[in-house]
Amino acid sequence: MLLQIHPKNPDQRKIKQVLDCLRSGGIIIYPTDTIYGLGCSIEHPSAIERICRIKHIQPDKALLSFICADLSHLSEYTKSIDTPMYRFLKQYTPGAFTFILPSSKKSPKILRTKKDTVGIRVPDNQICRTLLHELGHPILSTSLPYTEDEIPYTDPEIMEEVFGSQVDIVIDGGMGNITASTIVDCTKEPIEIIRQGEGIID
Repeated sequence: MLLQIHPKNPDQRKIKQVLDCLRSGGIIIYPTDTIYGLGCSIEHPSAIERICRIKHIQPDKALLSFICADLSHLSEYTKSIDTPMYRFLKQYTPGAFTFILPSSKKSPKILRTKKDTVGIRVPDNQICRTLLHELGHPILSTSLPYTEDEIPYTDPEIMEEVFGSQVDIVIDGGMGNITASTIVDCTKEPIEIIRQGEGIID
C-alpha cells in the first residue's frame, strides 16, 4: 500500500495509520534524511525476522540499527555515555549519521552484535520524527536490498511495485536520496568512520 504523507506537515490521520501498522507488528518503507529505510517496531521480533528474510540475511549475522526521535533513548538502549561522548552525539544529531555504541541489556537481542554494540540514528526528517515521538520507542532501520552495482531506490512508486507484496505500507514522502548515512564507531578511541556517507564529521 502506497501512502502519501507530506514531508514537512504530516497528516495526523495518515500518521495514525502507520502507527497502527507498526504497533500490530507491520513492516513499513519510510523516508529519512538519506535513503529510504525498511523498518518495523523494535518491540516485534517476528517483524524484524520478516525484514531479515526480505534482505536475505540471517538475523544473528545482520547489522541492523534503529532510529530514535532524539537522544533521550540513549540511557535505555546503550551503556552509560560519558559527557564528552554525549556532547559529540548531540552536535551531530539529528543528522545523516549512524552511531555504533555499547549496547545495554534493554536493546533487543536480535539488534545487538556479537560485540554487544548497537547502531543508533536520529534522522533529520519530519515524518520519521513524528512517528517516533508518537510511537514512544525506536523503529528498526535498515536499507532496502540492493547490490553494490545498483543505486538505492529513490522513487516510492517503484518501491511499492518491487516490495509492495512484502511490506504493509510504503510511505511516499517525496523522492529519496542516493547516499546512505555515515557510520561512526564510537566504541573506539579515537572514533572511527566505518562508512563515509551523507554526513560529514568536522
